[in-house]
Amino acid sequence: MTELVLTTFNWVPEVPRGYVRDLRIRWALEEAGLAYRVESVPFAERNADHFAHQPFGQVPWLTDGEISIFESGAILLHLGEKSEALMPQAGAGRAAVIEWLFAALNSVEMASLPWSLYKFSNDSVETPGRALLDTFLVGRLKHMESVLAGHEWLAGTFSVADILMADVLRLVDRFDGLAQFPACRAYVAQATARPAFQKAYADQLAHFAAAD
Repeated sequence: MTELVLTTFNWVPEVPRGYVRDLRIRWALEEAGLAYRVESVPFAERNADHFAHQPFGQVPWLTDGEISIFESGAILLHLGEKSEALMPQAGAGRAAVIEWLFAALNSVEMASLPWSLYKFSNDSVETPGRALLDTFLVGRLKHMESVLAGHEWLAGTFSVADILMADVLRLVDRFDGLAQFPACRAYVAQATARPAFQKAYADQLAHFAAAD
């Protein structure tokens, strides 16, 4: 089998540690039991080779033989196609995983990320724009609350859709944004209690700490 190579930064500041998106890929690889190794690129300097693999100068990307693929959602879908532990390979189960994978990115993270960036900046100034972000996120969380109140996992069994959705909601929970959404908070707790997440999280923290 071709060796999988996950590329991330060699170091990041303290604040984003535990939330850099290579965590999503580490988690999936651990869940599936797929062999992989981690390579690094400099955080402070993005060279031409970096942009050749990731045109926005971000991380992660995954190398699978001759394939180099970027964007965490695309990588998770690629890995899902390799393992039944991450996604059913056919039928309605596969379709459900794919639709929720895209929903996590396009419906939930679209609302959560701008809101989280305000929180990261410690911006407490109330403005009309900030109020709109709050309203947008709360609306999305209300929908997710009703979904998760009736489901253990989004597509029936744990999948890459849950890796992505749980990670998106985990960032909201970092700033106590799930306080009024108990089903969402319980879902995040259940997902992050999985041994594969715990290992992926510890490995990411150790990776960045080694460069301090």
